[in-house]
Amino acid sequence: MATLAFENQNTGLTHSRMDWGAVWAGMFTFIGIWSVFGLLGVAIFASSANPNAAHPVSGMGWGMGIWAIVLTIIAMWFAGMETGRLAAASNRRDGVVHGMTMFGLSMAAVLILVVVGGIGMNGGSGVAAVHSSYFMDVVSGSGWAGFLSVFLGWLAAMGGASAGSRPKAVVEKNVTTMRNAA
Repeated sequence: MATLAFENQNTGLTHSRMDWGAVWAGMFTFIGIWSVFGLLGVAIFASSANPNAAHPVSGMGWGMGIWAIVLTIIAMWFAGMETGRLAAASNRRDGVVHGMTMFGLSMAAVLILVVVGGIGMNGGSGVAAVHSSYFMDVVSGSGWAGFLSVFLGWLAAMGGASAGSRPKAVVEKNVTTMRNAA
């Protein structure tokens, strides 16, 4: 009696795991792109603000809002692409999950950076930084722009990670072709 053994049998079932290295790399990619080009936007719009006005920051509102939306979408798309590529997600669903996780980690990092930056700008007093007129003026004008940039950035992160994912190549060794039974 002949004995047949199959060394590698591809059943089509895959078990995915979260690749945290890819998620962290995507988050740092987002922070890098967002910081560099965010500062470019601040430089452009701050130079166009009227320093003699009662509230010089108020002239920056619309421009910075639009810039934040566009910048967040672009940065999240590229960060999602890198997350999907580095995770080597086996399908688009796994790419979307990695993109969502990268988005959440990035938003937590941005929140920490904004809070620490706000405290540092006000001389170390956290409560006074949140209630300063400068901070309130900046935040009050960014309600809808902030929501749209975060929401559209979330979609961009998932779309980028989905587009960056590619099926893993399955390497099969010692494959023996068999003829059909009689």
